[in-house]
Amino acid sequence: MLHVQIHHELPEFLVPYKRYKSECIETVLTNRSNHDIPADESTLYRWIDWFYFYVEYWIHCLVSIKHQTKQDGDDLKVLPETSGTALQRLGRLVGNASGWLARVVRPVVNFYLWVHTRSAFLSGGG
Repeated sequence: MLHVQIHHELPEFLVPYKRYKSECIETVLTNRSNHDIPADESTLYRWIDWFYFYVEYWIHCLVSIKHQTKQDGDDLKVLPETSGTALQRLGRLVGNASGWLARVVRPVVNFYLWVHTRSAFLSGGG
């Protein structure tokens, strides 16, 4: 019997369940009042709300991934008790240069730690 194993990896420009590229979402998160992203205000609000809902989870996921992959670093600098905004704390883990959101999302997804929030409803049929 042949055993087939499929391996999926998320491309850098995607964020699961979002219809905009990670670069667009990152731009809004980084510059809330000064951006040129063509999205309505309710979409922008949902992105910001989504980010702040999950940011602590992502920080802990990234710290866990660092430990699993035996990467060095001072993880105490990103704990909630430390000074700094969520963006500053994430920056200590993934850097704050352009593309930081992709550097957060991709490892969390590829280590199967992304929280699945979508459900499919199937009718009973018949």
